[in-house]
Amino acid sequence: MRISMQKIAVCVSGGGTNLQAIIDAVHSGKIHNTQIAVVISNKADAYALERANNAGIPALCISPKEYENRSAFGEAMVALHKYNIDLVVLAGYLVIVPSEMIAAYPNKIINIHPSLIPAHCGMGYYGLKVHESVLACGNKITGATVHFVDEKADHGPIILQKAVEVKNGDTPEILQRRVMEQAEWNILPEAIDLIGAGKVSVQNGIAVVSR
Repeated sequence: MRISMQKIAVCVSGGGTNLQAIIDAVHSGKIHNTQIAVVISNKADAYALERANNAGIPALCISPKEYENRSAFGEAMVALHKYNIDLVVLAGYLVIVPSEMIAAYPNKIINIHPSLIPAHCGMGYYGLKVHESVLACGNKITGATVHFVDEKADHGPIILQKAVEVKNGDTPEILQRRVMEQAEWNILPEAIDLIGAGKVSVQNGIAVVSR
């Protein structure tokens, strides 16, 4: 049972469509009793930061390029503690999360990936590259996955998955849009709500979801 307001940090790198889905879900009540405490981007010109500002959400850029090494970058990200964050949400965040942050938020960092993990994932699989791979393999089904984050790329206990049909004539861009609309924008808000309600646990390395 949810006891107090869940505070989340959303990490982004680009346009922020998944961020907007989260903002809309909080406002509509699809995500219950949750506050977006801060939005962080590794790129100062990311449109996602403007989305945050328009919604009255604190937004800042923390770029690994501004730090002398990964450890210093990790320490900067761990400073999220000042926002009393309960959950970190990677919503199109194209940076490998530093180990310091993973240690500070065990099973409290989630990621959305635009394929059905373990297919089409790992280092180098991001953005349109994922959908190009799906089409090159001739897959008939793809989808999206929400999972907890560990120190391996696109790895960690799977929380939710949703399948999406691959259609004849799809381009990577068309497929990307369908996966976002039919899967990503639905299961990411759902996962945030379930975690905030205490309905997700990790047992023996597997995420267990109760509804």
